[in-house]
Amino acid sequence: MEIIIKPRKEEYQVLLQRPHKEAADLNALVSNVLEDVRKRGDVAIRDYELKFDHVQLHDLQVTDTEIRQAETLLDNGLKEAIRAAHGNIARFHEAQRMQPIHVETTPGVFCSQKSVPIQKVGLYIPGGTAPLFSTVLMLATPARIAGCHDIILCSPPDSEGHLHPAILYAAKVAGVNHIYKCGGVQAIGAMAYGTESIPRVSKIFGPGNQFVTCAKQQVSLHDVAIDMPAGPSEVAIIADDTANPAFVAADMLSQAEHGRDSQAVLFTDSESLAHKVFIEVEHQLQLLNRKKLAAESLSYSKIFVLNDISESFDICNEYAPEHLILAMDDAANWADKVINAGSVFLGHYSCESAGDYASGTNHTLPTSGYAKAYSGVNLDSFSRKITFQNLTADGIRSIGRTVELMAEAEGLDAHRNAMTYRINQVTTKL
Repeated sequence: MEIIIKPRKEEYQVLLQRPHKEAADLNALVSNVLEDVRKRGDVAIRDYELKFDHVQLHDLQVTDTEIRQAETLLDNGLKEAIRAAHGNIARFHEAQRMQPIHVETTPGVFCSQKSVPIQKVGLYIPGGTAPLFSTVLMLATPARIAGCHDIILCSPPDSEGHLHPAILYAAKVAGVNHIYKCGGVQAIGAMAYGTESIPRVSKIFGPGNQFVTCAKQQVSLHDVAIDMPAGPSEVAIIADDTANPAFVAADMLSQAEHGRDSQAVLFTDSESLAHKVFIEVEHQLQLLNRKKLAAESLSYSKIFVLNDISESFDICNEYAPEHLILAMDDAANWADKVINAGSVFLGHYSCESAGDYASGTNHTLPTSGYAKAYSGVNLDSFSRKITFQNLTADGIRSIGRTVELMAEAEGLDAHRNAMTYRINQVTTKL
C-alpha cells in the first residue's frame, strides 16, 4: 500500500486509476459459452457445471425438500440474523414506494405516470469460498416489494451438488420463487435466453467474477437488461485527525478481503493519521483468515495526504467510489460535499459492513467510477415507469397549434396532420 503526499491536481487521473486486466481472450471465451447455452440449453448447462464446478447434475432446480433440509443445517443465531437483516432491508425499500402522478399540464391535457413491476427478474448469487447470502436479501427483498411475479435465482453448487444452506434460507425468507444450481457464464446465459429448466428473464441482477461480469455485459447488448455495469468492489474513506486508526484500517481491510482486485483508498489531511493507519493495516492483516487475498488487494490500495479536507472531497468526487466512509466527528455537516458515490457512511461508527449486511440500504452499487452516472439497486430497479396522456377537446385547443408548428419545423407532415385533423374536428363542433 502506497502513501501519496499532497499530489497535484493534474496527477489525480493517473493516481486514481483502478486495477485493470486485459480482456481480449475473456470476451471470446465468454461469447462461446453463451452461444453454446443458447443452442443446447440444459445439456450445455450440465456440461459446464461438470467442467467448471466439478459436479454432475441431474436436476437443475432446487427442491422444497432441499430448502427445508438446508434450514436445519443453519445455526439459530444466523437464521435470526438473516431475518433481522431482511426486516431492515424491507423497511427501507418499502419506504421507497412512489405514488402515481396525475398532472393537468395545460387545460384539457392530462398526464399521469404509474410504476409497473418487471414480471421476471433473475438474481445471480456467487458461491464458492464466500457465498453471498446477504446479496440474496439485497436483491430478492426489493424485487418482492416491487411486485415482481417471478424471482429466479441462480448460484453455483458445491462438488456434491448443493447450494450453501444460508443462500437457500435467505431465498426462502426474501420470497424467491425458483432456485437453480447453476453458476458462472452459463447461469447468465440461461437467464438471458432460457433453457428447458431455467426460464428467460427480463433483467439480471447480481455481482460476480470477471467472467460473470463480462457475460452480463454481453447479453445486455441485445437480449436482456442488467442492473448496472460492474467491476471490482471498492471503498474510499475521507478521514480527519478525529478518526480512529484502528477503525479506518479495519474498514480498508474489509474491502481488501473481497477479492484480489478490490481497492481501498484513504483521503486525509493528517499525515500523522496516514502513517498510523498504514501501521494498523499491517497489524490487522496478520489476523485475517483471508490474509493472502487481502494482501494482494492492498497492493492496489492507496493513502492520499491532501492539503485539507475540502481537497479530499474534490479528489474523492473525481474517484466516485462505490462505498464512501466519512470518518469525521462532524461527518453530517460535510455530507452535502458528496457528489459522486454509491453509498455513504457517516461518522466513526458507520462501518461499510453495516450497509453490506443489515442497516437496510442496498449493497449492490456502481463501481469503477460509474457512481458518476448510476444509482445503486433500489426499489425502482425492479419496476418500469409507464406514462399516460389524455387530451380532451379543450386539450386540442390548448396545444394543437404548438404541435403543428413543431412538426412542420421538423419536416414531419404526418405528425402535423395527426393533430390538424383533430383541430379541424374540434373547430367544426364549435
